[in-house]
Amino acid sequence: MQSLGHMTTDVAQLVFGGFWRRLGAMIADAVVFLPLLPLTRWLQHHYRFYDCYAIGPWVLIDIAYFVWLVSRFGGTPGKLLFGLRVVRADGSPIGFQRAMLRQAPELILWLACAVAIGIPLAAMSDADYLEFSADPHRYKALEALAPAWYEPVYFLYATWVYGEVLVLLTNKKRRALHDFLAGSVVIRTRANVA
Repeated sequence: MQSLGHMTTDVAQLVFGGFWRRLGAMIADAVVFLPLLPLTRWLQHHYRFYDCYAIGPWVLIDIAYFVWLVSRFGGTPGKLLFGLRVVRADGSPIGFQRAMLRQAPELILWLACAVAIGIPLAAMSDADYLEFSADPHRYKALEALAPAWYEPVYFLYATWVYGEVLVLLTNKKRRALHDFLAGSVVIRTRANVA
């Protein structure tokens, strides 16, 4: 047996994180990013190239939050708050490569969608953008201007997200698609197992 702090990695003793606990962790992680929403909206309204320039920093934030924190501490702040830890299927620490593999499909699909939305923004003039940015349905209009490959990529992205939930709900270990891909499971920490 190896040790993960106060946790044992004996596979027989692993208690898997359930749907509601994982949903709570996801909501807690979303709250962390909530303060950035008004700033993002303001920047989108005032700077035509914000969505283009923000792709790189958002990728780095995603990797730092959902990959590095998971590999270093066993989970995001939301997961840790809800007494969950991401480990390999044998209970050992997940490591950076598996954490990256776990996040890669969603990150790649999001990145492709972001690039597709950035293309029509880059093609607009500043005058067109000023008029366009006032439209409350701006993203629907951007989707209509995006390259033809945007729709199938967005469909794959949505399918991945809904598939994650469906798969998580239909197996005893409550593994999502990304867990199967990376050979990981989400477990409850010993302190929270009663």
